[in-house]
Amino acid sequence: MTGPRITDLVASLPATVPFVGPEELERRRGAPFDARLGANENVFGPSPRAVAAMQEAAAEIWKYGDSASHDLRAAIADRLGITPDHIVIGEGIDGLLGYLVRILVAPGDVVVTSAGAYPTFNYHVAGFGGRLETVPYRDDREDLPALLAKAAETGARLVYFANPDNPMGSCIPGDEVAESLEALPADALLVLDEAYLEFGPDAAHVPLPFDDPRVIRMRTFSKAYGMAGARVGYAIGAPALIAVFERIRNHFDMNRTAQIGALAAYEDRDWLAHVQAQVAAAREEIARIARDNGLTPLPSATNFVTVDCGGDGARARALVAALATRGVFVRMPFMAPEDRCIRISCGTEADLAVLAKALPAALAEVT
Repeated sequence: MTGPRITDLVASLPATVPFVGPEELERRRGAPFDARLGANENVFGPSPRAVAAMQEAAAEIWKYGDSASHDLRAAIADRLGITPDHIVIGEGIDGLLGYLVRILVAPGDVVVTSAGAYPTFNYHVAGFGGRLETVPYRDDREDLPALLAKAAETGARLVYFANPDNPMGSCIPGDEVAESLEALPADALLVLDEAYLEFGPDAAHVPLPFDDPRVIRMRTFSKAYGMAGARVGYAIGAPALIAVFERIRNHFDMNRTAQIGALAAYEDRDWLAHVQAQVAAAREEIARIARDNGLTPLPSATNFVTVDCGGDGARARALVAALATRGVFVRMPFMAPEDRCIRISCGTEADLAVLAKALPAALAEVT
């Protein structure tokens, strides 16, 4: 017996995942990390109100979650001045990206993204048979005009653009994004990944109506709200597009306790402000540590700092490995020339003290 026959498309795909998780890396090294600074998690944690709400809800985990995520959608809509019909809740931005690609990308359709941008999006495109066209970063920033030009050239269905950007931490003003959309082909959609929006300047917000049919915004509770393990994200767009998600999404994909926690977190603006202040201070400390060791921190509008190591990708990879042997987990961009950098997530004072101690010896090892 040979077992069930998988599709030709799936058979053609490599058996890889976009990221190897820190827990798997710890198993491979046989010890936990002393400073977990590679996954852009919010180590300052969720709102205490969210924790309390989830603890109280745990006793009723026997219930399915609300298939419509009604209360959470209503709260987001009320704050943004839109209707719940503009919003779909999903299992993180990752899950929503998968649904969106399934909705809009048929085998052979072109999708445009930056070379070295968020790889999970690329994973979904490949999984549904789309064809990726990439554009290089320009001056360590995603080049939105070039992305849109590539979309026009190739007849792309989707254009992926993150603002603020991962892995470089850069950010462009929202009004520039809005103006650039004049070049978006009529039958294409801009996927605006705003996972790090709460860490960026107010000017990062795109001044376009939330029902502009040219764009869908992706936001999350994983970063500023400190709930990465809960897997709660949401997309905002024109109601006609959002309604299509109802045809294909898993209507009971959302964990009930996570829904309740996300609502409590969203309503606690004071805790969000606290986290934003902690992240700003940590960015400054990471930058100081980098400069003290002869490295160059890049400007960041996120909860991480990308650090130019002054060499090439081989040197940066060696530094990531050298830090790991000293108990510090960091990551790095995938593509040259951005792979000359390492990316360090914001951490607590204790985390960054571990980094400050480990970095000089790690640099000495790779120099």
